[in-house]
Amino acid sequence: MGSHTGAMGVDAPASAGQGHLTGYGTKSYRSYVLNALLFVYILNFLDRGLLGIVSEDVMNELQITDGQFGLLTGIGFALFYSIVGIPLAHYAETANRTWIITICVALWSGATALSGMAAPVEIGGVVISGFTMLLLCRVLVGVGEAGCTPPANSVIADYYPAARRSTALGYYAMGVTAGTLSANLIGGPVADAFGWRTAFMTIGAAGILVAIAFRLTVKEPPRGYSDPPGVVRPKKASFAAALKELSSKRSFWLMAAAATMASFCGYGVTTFQTSFLMRTYGVSLTEATLLFNVPAALAASIGVVTTGWLAERVVKRHPNAIAWLPAAGLLAAIPFYLLGFSAENKWVALFGLAMGAGVKYGYLAAQYTIGQGVVGARTRATATAILLFLVNLLGYGAGPPFIGFVSDIFFSMQANAEGFADLVRASCKGTALTALPEATQAFCRAAEAKSLQNSLLVTSLLYLTPAILFMLCIKTLQKDLVAK
Repeated sequence: MGSHTGAMGVDAPASAGQGHLTGYGTKSYRSYVLNALLFVYILNFLDRGLLGIVSEDVMNELQITDGQFGLLTGIGFALFYSIVGIPLAHYAETANRTWIITICVALWSGATALSGMAAPVEIGGVVISGFTMLLLCRVLVGVGEAGCTPPANSVIADYYPAARRSTALGYYAMGVTAGTLSANLIGGPVADAFGWRTAFMTIGAAGILVAIAFRLTVKEPPRGYSDPPGVVRPKKASFAAALKELSSKRSFWLMAAAATMASFCGYGVTTFQTSFLMRTYGVSLTEATLLFNVPAALAASIGVVTTGWLAERVVKRHPNAIAWLPAAGLLAAIPFYLLGFSAENKWVALFGLAMGAGVKYGYLAAQYTIGQGVVGARTRATATAILLFLVNLLGYGAGPPFIGFVSDIFFSMQANAEGFADLVRASCKGTALTALPEATQAFCRAAEAKSLQNSLLVTSLLYLTPAILFMLCIKTLQKDLVAK
């Protein structure tokens, strides 16, 4: 491949024959591309997590219940994210990946900006509620974000040679925790100062600018450029053949069920944690995000890295450590979360929530290690796709609605017990609350906090299920592993 001058310093890349040693483009440009992809991934999780951060403001203004809000953050996003993700990943195998990423960033950023404009609309005499409009925006966010990671991983693999690829992919993966941190660091204070709608519109508009800059500065690499000369790629197994291989891998399905259940609890807790803090302790949105959510997110990041490090250290003496370490972490998270969600003192709650997040997230390292380890090279992509489909659709899709609807049930039970059986929960939200009698307002404030607290306590106990499922993996893991 001859010399050329491209965007952002792509000049004189190594010849294709040396690509497996040097990667594509100059060293500085490779670093730029990797950081650009990381920034896009951070934006992905920032936009995804923003709605949960401004939960109280959204519920109060739109006068929706916890259950309805769970639909916004759960199935409204996850259903289409899961369904669209697999065909988009397949399309990225042959299409221009930088264009796919550009279009997807612009789509989800535009939908994020539109979320800030969601309001009742009348079409042909039919009024579409603000809740429905926001739900439709979340669907578009899910469709857009589904096209981020598969092509990004593929681009990185062509820019970086195999010897440095895992480090580059690990760096890119920081976008998950960095995006969550950014959502709290940026979204909370902006929404607190200017309103939740401004936060959505500002971050969405910034994302569209990122999409334009990405397209103008990131070059599509030749496919397979950084692979060794003469490399023979195994033919991808058909979906039926992959399912046939997986059907005999009991540890894969146990791990998938465990990871799905852990994400079911985790996504639900993350979605409603800000609301819990504001209702229970009366803290502001900025205090909830900066003083509570950010430390918990940092603890979670440390927990993921620590679990992977421990598993590598003890694997020779304890070959099943990758299964029992996350099981132990999930078990340990239960008492911490019970403490965090029941403490009367907010600083005790902070300790419990941060420790719970710190010890539970080791399952993320386990799900990919086991998922990739029990199948052959021809089946790994399909196995990962199935795993992520289950985790996103059933975990992310069902976790937040579960907590929301259980909270609604607890609210109704408390209303019936205290003589407010006819009270509709939505009337406890926003401006509707001020129209109620003073005694009813007092009940609303207390019941809003207590019902969500009870729902989060119930969900914390459910972490026992994925812990048991990971322990059950031990029985067949060594038999199922392809490479040991």
